[in-house]
Amino acid sequence: MRPVNIAIFASGAGSNARCIIRHFRGHLRVRVGLVACNRPGAGVIGVADAEGVPVIALERQRFFRGDAHLADLREDGIDAIILAGFLWKVPARLVDAFPEAILNIHPALLPDHGGKGMYGAHVHEAVIRRGDPHSGITIHLVDERYDHGRTLFQARLDVRADDTPDSLADRIHTLEHRHFPRVIEAWLQNTISC
Repeated sequence: MRPVNIAIFASGAGSNARCIIRHFRGHLRVRVGLVACNRPGAGVIGVADAEGVPVIALERQRFFRGDAHLADLREDGIDAIILAGFLWKVPARLVDAFPEAILNIHPALLPDHGGKGMYGAHVHEAVIRRGDPHSGITIHLVDERYDHGRTLFQARLDVRADDTPDSLADRIHTLEHRHFPRVIEAWLQNTISC
């Protein structure tokens, strides 16, 4: 039986992508087949190159009004998609082609601080501005609404009185790196033939 082949979609520096790629390096049942990026020059491209993972550039027009790059994903035999800091809303065509097979990580405890425009520093600023005692990460399935699909995992941490958006982001990244790869692995083993 061939390994489950995953694609990582990312828009930024690629720290989560690096953790995922390294977690599955040499894995007998899961393979990172490609990284898809929508931002020329994003750090994740260098991460993928350094880790020996092919990269495809996502074109806005094709992603939203064309085939959503389904031809590329099918050609590479992709079974599941992992969103790791990917800032575009996934179009219905892609959700329909990968039902219950797209996973996202959000840097807050959904349903709080989710939705359009809620990513990165915007999330951490909102948490601090509202005075939330806790923040954390949510790993969830993707549907046609922003940050809405079924939650698979959450981890929380206390928001400190002296936290800034940057200090909170650093601690959230630690949670992401610790939990995201192992949650992906458990999800794949439980839901996708692997």
